Amino acid sequence: MGYSQSFGCFFQNAMPYIVVISLTFGYAGMNIISTISLDRGMSHYVLVVYRHAFATAVMAPFALFFERKVRPKITFKIFVQLFVLALLGPVIDQNLYYLGLKMTSPTFSCAIGNMLPSMTFIMAVLCRMEKLDLKNVRCQAKVLGTIVTVVGAMLMTFYKGSVINFFWTGHVRHPNTPPTADAAAASNPHNDGKFIKGSILLIIATLAWAAFFILQAITLRKYTAHLSLTTMVCFLGTLQAIVVTLAMDHPRHSWSIGWDMNLLAAAYGGIVSSGLAYYLQGLVMKRKGPVFVTAFGPLVIVIVGFMGSLILGERVYVGGIIGAVLIGVGLYSVLWGKCKDVEDATEAVEGEELPVINQPV
Repeated sequence: MGYSQSFGCFFQNAMPYIVVISLTFGYAGMNIISTISLDRGMSHYVLVVYRHAFATAVMAPFALFFERKVRPKITFKIFVQLFVLALLGPVIDQNLYYLGLKMTSPTFSCAIGNMLPSMTFIMAVLCRMEKLDLKNVRCQAKVLGTIVTVVGAMLMTFYKGSVINFFWTGHVRHPNTPPTADAAAASNPHNDGKFIKGSILLIIATLAWAAFFILQAITLRKYTAHLSLTTMVCFLGTLQAIVVTLAMDHPRHSWSIGWDMNLLAAAYGGIVSSGLAYYLQGLVMKRKGPVFVTAFGPLVIVIVGFMGSLILGERVYVGGIIGAVLIGVGLYSVLWGKCKDVEDATEAVEGEELPVINQPV
């Protein structure tokens, strides 16, 4: 009996780690699958529509069943917030992210995504959700980490350096890139301009995602049904994405989808990276706080970098490695400051549950 209780306690404590690490692998897989699908000609506008349609279909039954008695009334103000959340996340963030992903690489897009905690911290300070006292060590760590993260992203954007060759790169190449075209593209000024444009789009997408977290924290104060909120955001995002797709992508054949990689990308992205991820991250945040969730971000770079080089034959540059390291250092500096905030708040409010949802990273 004692062994059973000990195992149950261990499993309960380990569950947040298992969930977040699993989601990290899920995000890494999404980057690779999306890259292959987009390289094969799928419209990123259509991918966003199908992705969030899948997410809505999966999450809606659970929201209707489990939250039928606790779902708050949707006021006009709440509806506007849900509408803007759908615009920031599913529409702006996802469309710009996929477009930037096509112009850069999975590893680079993950590295830029690690600017998210720093960007969210800046927005939280501007919205007075975070107190900034430069005399305090933890505040200095957050500010310094934010600056280092931005420098790392800029280094990855504007400096490449020499190519780092691994033992498997000589036998793998990008699915749609001939052996001679890759070398020519690396020295093509037009390709460099495309890379910079893609980098800017990824940074804007990350800004939109940071704004999504800020607004989500505000909305959850009044609309506490997390499953229903996730479903509504995905549903409104689907409708908005349809309008954007009809305006930007006119050919009817763009909507065609079969039993192929395009269907896998849409279903996988919707179920794993949107529906389940939104909900499970919310649950872990309530227990461990957003610092815990975002601390595993750099792991995505490692996974995607390895998978991208091994599967897609993606080139790895010295500038990318240095920039990724700087982003990781800056990220953990911000997270260290946030951890100290949580520890101080816990000591100040003994016996009470910490309202971590009001402290986005």
